[in-house]
Amino acid sequence: MSSTSDRAGLRGQLSAAGMLIGCIGCVIITASSVYTALKMGSLPWPTIFTSITALVLLRAVGRTSLGEANITQVIMSAGSMVAGGLAFTIPGIWMLGLTDEVDWIEMLAVALAGTLLGLVCTALIQRHFVEESDLEYPIGTAAAETLIASRAGGSTGRKLFGSMAISGLWCVARDVLGLMPSLVAQLPVPGVAFGIQNSPMRWAVGFLAGRRAIIYWALGAVLGWFGIVVGGTALGLWDAVGAQGIVSSLGMGLMMGSGAGVVIRDIALPLIRRARAGRARVDAKGAGGSPGFVSRLITRYDAGMLALMVASAALIVCFALGLGPLVAMAVVLLAFVCSVMSAQSVGQSGIDPMEIFGLIVLLFVAAFSEATEVQLFFVAGVIAVACGLAGDVMSDFKTGQIIGTSPRSMWMGQAIGAVLGTFVAVAVLVALVGAYGPDAFGPDALFVSAQANVVATMVSGIPSVGGFCAGLVAGTVLYCAGIPSMMLGLGVYLPFYMSLTTVLGAVVRWVYDRVCASRGLDAEASEETGVVVASGVLGGESIVGVIVAFATVAAGLAG
Repeated sequence: MSSTSDRAGLRGQLSAAGMLIGCIGCVIITASSVYTALKMGSLPWPTIFTSITALVLLRAVGRTSLGEANITQVIMSAGSMVAGGLAFTIPGIWMLGLTDEVDWIEMLAVALAGTLLGLVCTALIQRHFVEESDLEYPIGTAAAETLIASRAGGSTGRKLFGSMAISGLWCVARDVLGLMPSLVAQLPVPGVAFGIQNSPMRWAVGFLAGRRAIIYWALGAVLGWFGIVVGGTALGLWDAVGAQGIVSSLGMGLMMGSGAGVVIRDIALPLIRRARAGRARVDAKGAGGSPGFVSRLITRYDAGMLALMVASAALIVCFALGLGPLVAMAVVLLAFVCSVMSAQSVGQSGIDPMEIFGLIVLLFVAAFSEATEVQLFFVAGVIAVACGLAGDVMSDFKTGQIIGTSPRSMWMGQAIGAVLGTFVAVAVLVALVGAYGPDAFGPDALFVSAQANVVATMVSGIPSVGGFCAGLVAGTVLYCAGIPSMMLGLGVYLPFYMSLTTVLGAVVRWVYDRVCASRGLDAEASEETGVVVASGVLGGESIVGVIVAFATVAAGLAG
């Protein structure tokens, strides 16, 4: 990308109006995301909602550029990933009764270190994961379709906003009025959370995700929960609790192995082949001689800035968090590996298991260092924030690729929103624990904080070292053989009801495609309609979740 086109993209898409609207939206979205992550144990992607909001608000000030709307929504949504990384890890400190051992300065240091590493990693891997790979990025694709449909109006716009309204009303009935449960069709399967999640968003993710990824996701879920838990328990090999420990360890190992496979197959081997061919030297002006993982948005002048960001993150981890130089180096290196896994996961499924990556690095650091329990939470938080941003940025880059937004402008918008989000997320966490007390966080408390509870449990060690090692080896081998072991690992690790609901969404997509084909409808038009409707469904639940969460946070702070 030439400097001339970069400057043109910045002038045309990163506007003062867009930045102002984006920053205001970022404060609101980040605050609500903290609450949503703590209360619901999940973090719905705000991308669809922010895309529509950005376009509507920009129209109000006389601006209609899709690229400008894309950058504005990037700024709005970036802070939510920082919020998720903190909310999925830090509250575990309070659950263990260590509230007095952490203050807001340390939480801010965790958020800033993770943000810096996440931004650097995504700048480096953008080219491979967006421009050169065939990953679906269902959320990013849906956001692009939303922007296009919102501007196009007509029947496409009616489908989008109609499905959004239905999904939103459904969630109001579920979450606000309490007219329906969040989990249905539950069955008493020992050791297995069997049921169907009453979530339009979850169904839509399954609808939008690629079929191959869903197949392996389903295989992992059946293998883990019915093969190991139900089958192994029935044979008397272990009890239900022991089986659940094996499943969680195996799932983490498969996902970690997938990341190792990415490094081996997609980074190391191509570099070796190029070196043997005498083309190891990078030509910044041509794609042919460049390593596949080096983004085109990187210039020789950017390299110094990115190096400074990495050094700053390492210094924060080393001194502000008191983890020392060896741990700081490990965190920086593993943040890159985990960000690669995050980009892969989001690209295939729309899900970013950021807390899992934080757990993996936490356990690694615990094995070779003398870090305290609180410092291990800091490590998990840094990695989770970095991975959250990696998934979010890659999904946004996919949106930009579809509608023609400058990658450099998107990255700069992400940096603005992420840095602002670090301060907002920490402020909300401090306000919540101050208003409700540390006892409000836990499985049976006001804020269930499911992911943070898992981190708190895992601080004591991996439940099954054998299961983790088996998954690590299998994940690496399977990925190198061309099998999406990340999706297999997600199926093994996630609660069965989440996997089942996502798979059912894919079944709906299969039925929809067959019906359209049997009626002789144009395949491309049918696919566009399906994606637009699913995008509306995603947006409807996102809007309701954001509004309800923000209203509750505001009420809690006011009280």
